[in-house]
Amino acid sequence: MGQILMERREGVALITIDSVEVKNGLTPEMGRQLADFCDEIDADESLGAAVIQGAGGTFCSGADRRRWQPGADQAEDKTYRETGLIYGAFMRVGSLKVPTIAAVRGAAVGAGINLMLATDLRIVADNARILSGFLRIGLHPGGGFFTIAGRTAGREATSAMGLFSEELDGKRAEAVGMAWRSLPDDQVEDFAMELARRPAKDPALAREATRSFRTELGPPGIGWENALQFERATQMWSQRRRNES
Repeated sequence: MGQILMERREGVALITIDSVEVKNGLTPEMGRQLADFCDEIDADESLGAAVIQGAGGTFCSGADRRRWQPGADQAEDKTYRETGLIYGAFMRVGSLKVPTIAAVRGAAVGAGINLMLATDLRIVADNARILSGFLRIGLHPGGGFFTIAGRTAGREATSAMGLFSEELDGKRAEAVGMAWRSLPDDQVEDFAMELARRPAKDPALAREATRSFRTELGPPGIGWENALQFERATQMWSQRRRNES
C-alpha cells in the first residue's frame, strides 16, 4: 500500500503522496500519516511553508479503490471512521500553521481535488486533469467539496464541476481562479518550491500572516467543517444506492 513522505528543504516541508501504482490513491492509513506529518510541521517552528505533491507525475486520483468494499454499509462504524481519517487529513492540511501550496501534475480527482483545495495556493500543470468525479461514478460529493471549491473558483465553476461533471485543465483552472499559475508540467514542482521558500525565510512571520489570512478570509457559507459533515450522510446514501444498483 502507499505512504506519505516528508522532507525538510530550506525551511519548507515537502510532503509527497506516494502510491504510484494507483496514481496516488489514498488509504485511511495514509490519511493518518498525513495528519501526523501536519502535527510535526506545526511543532517545528523552523518550518515556514509546506508544499504537497504526488509521486510519479500525478497529484492524487482520489481514494485507493483497492480498499473499497462494494457491498459495505458506509455508515458501519469501521468504514465510517476510515473515511473520516481521509477527510480529516484534508482539514488538517487546511489548518496547518504555515502557508501551503499544492503542486498539481497529472490528475486531481475526487478526494484528490479536495486535497488540492485544502491548500492556500495551487500551481498546476497546463495538461493537468482536475475534476470532482463524484457524480460520474454515482456518488454525492464529499469532503466539503462545494464549500472549499466555492471559496476559490466561485459559484459558476463549482457548479460546473460538482453538478455537471466538467473537467478542467490547468489553464482553465487558472482562468476560473482555482489555481494561481498554470505552467508546463516539468516546471510545476520547482516553481511551487520557489514560492514556498519566500515565506520560509521568516517562519514566525509566515505563521502569523497565515493565521491572519485564514481568520479574515475563511471558508464561506456554513464553513468547511460543517459542510464536510453535511455532505457525509448524503454521500453514504449515494454509496449504498450505487452498491445496490
